[in-house]
Amino acid sequence: MTAAALQAGALDALLSPLYWFLDAWSTLLSWVGELTGLGLLQYGFMHRAILVGLCVGIIAPLIGTFLVHRQLALIGDALAHTAFAGVAVGLFLNAVIDLGVSPYLTAVVVAMIAALLIELISETTDAYNDVSMAIVLSTGFALGTTLISINAGGLTVSVDQYLFGNLSTVTSQSAAILLVLFAVVVGVVAVTRNQLLYVTFDETAAEVSGLSVSWYNRIMVMLTALVVVGAMQIMGVILVAAMLVVPVAGAAQISRSFTESLLVSVVLAELAVLLGIAISYYAGATAGGVVVLAAVGIYVLAVVAGKLQTAVGEEATPEMGSIDAGAAAERSPSGGQVPTDDAD
Repeated sequence: MTAAALQAGALDALLSPLYWFLDAWSTLLSWVGELTGLGLLQYGFMHRAILVGLCVGIIAPLIGTFLVHRQLALIGDALAHTAFAGVAVGLFLNAVIDLGVSPYLTAVVVAMIAALLIELISETTDAYNDVSMAIVLSTGFALGTTLISINAGGLTVSVDQYLFGNLSTVTSQSAAILLVLFAVVVGVVAVTRNQLLYVTFDETAAEVSGLSVSWYNRIMVMLTALVVVGAMQIMGVILVAAMLVVPVAGAAQISRSFTESLLVSVVLAELAVLLGIAISYYAGATAGGVVVLAAVGIYVLAVVAGKLQTAVGEEATPEMGSIDAGAAAERSPSGGQVPTDDAD
């Protein structure tokens, strides 16, 4: 038995509890498909794609809400391109030395290293975050294209699924890996939510209070890397950053607090994922593109709803200039003039 087969067997053994969960999930959706007659629920790859989409619909806006409020929306693009380099590294090693490792695992490693590099470049060179992101983005994509060109014989066909996403290529192993990433992201955010929130809205005050701002910044970019790799399975490298930003931007139009914005963004993302997967299946289109278009359509509706909400609120609030000062004085308990700032 080759080393690659041994490694694959060891990974499958570690993921075996998640395989059991995937089988139970598939059984459940098959039963729902029989009851409803929905054709897309009759296939195993669609069961995995829907589960992956639902997970992405939670963790992407969960992290994206922090990123958007910190004006780091473009970091998703940078890490997506470096995750592509990670995929190329995995495919290259499998082709050259028969390593047998999942390209998604190498993508996780490379994306997390890139996330740390973005923070390291900003801290050591005093460069703005967008400069460090541009450097890492271009380096990652250059590395990926170089590795592909070196071994173009077997990589150009298989790499398309990572660039554009593909529902039919979501294997049980990649879905299980995403479930692990999902648990890590949700667990870390649950434990560090208050600290991340403090650093997000007042970095200076957080540092004065004793929080290690640089440490929590690293946590945030590493979590972003995990989300990017997870979403890459159905969104592809080119569109993965959209799920970090678009649902959050839509939620900001109709939400009144950070927590409400986070919850609403998850709901909007889930709607976009389910609509996008269903439409792409019946239309025979690429899932990633349809999901993003659905998210943008929901964003437009959220903008309209926000404008209507604002207009209704303005109509319900009386204009201060329309209040008669004399009438106000008559209604005052003392019967005298209402005091003003100039009365002092």
